[in-house]
Amino acid sequence: MLKSTPNQRVPKGDRRGVFRQGGPRVRVGLYARVSTHDQQTLPLQLSAMREHAEHRGWTVVMTVEDVGSGVRERPKRDDLMRAARRRELDLVLVWRLDRWGRSLVDLVTTLQELTALQVGFVSLSEALDLTTPSGRALAGMLAVFAEFERDILRDRVKAGIAQARKEGRPHGRPPTVARHATEVRRLSHEGVSKREIARRMGISRASVRRLLAGGDP
Repeated sequence: MLKSTPNQRVPKGDRRGVFRQGGPRVRVGLYARVSTHDQQTLPLQLSAMREHAEHRGWTVVMTVEDVGSGVRERPKRDDLMRAARRRELDLVLVWRLDRWGRSLVDLVTTLQELTALQVGFVSLSEALDLTTPSGRALAGMLAVFAEFERDILRDRVKAGIAQARKEGRPHGRPPTVARHATEVRRLSHEGVSKREIARRMGISRASVRRLLAGGDP
């Protein structure tokens, strides 16, 4: 589940959220994403988010746009995460959750990292605000489903290996391991800790170390 740190700068707040009008200046990063075949919705997303930020009295300091056809294509989103790690943002505002997360697991792990960084997260379409009690409750439920998804994937991998051994088929390094290695190296290059990489990828810290060293997990 999403957890807050003991010295978290952002207080829990009420049902309206922490970042209300009249408070300290809030630096917001906007994230919009469209497919290569649906780019006409990009202005709509940005307009709605800017209007919401203005209504809340927030200051937009960064706007990121991703255009891609693949489910996992979100290269510009990493720019926003790097800005959050550098403490250049107080809050991330998105149009819809599926625009932000590559998968349920990816969604939850990035929300967990933002929470650990004390950066708020708001999704307009789902009215999800992690600075409110209801938002944190919903995020907690998402975390439970993400862990369930991880468990199913692990069981499938184990079952596949067991069946391959039984049938005498080779079951070497699966394609997912190669993808893990690429992602682990990328995150490490961005300065993400081994512990955080392990949590985001759903693997052990020992596996992270082995992948960084060029071995199998």
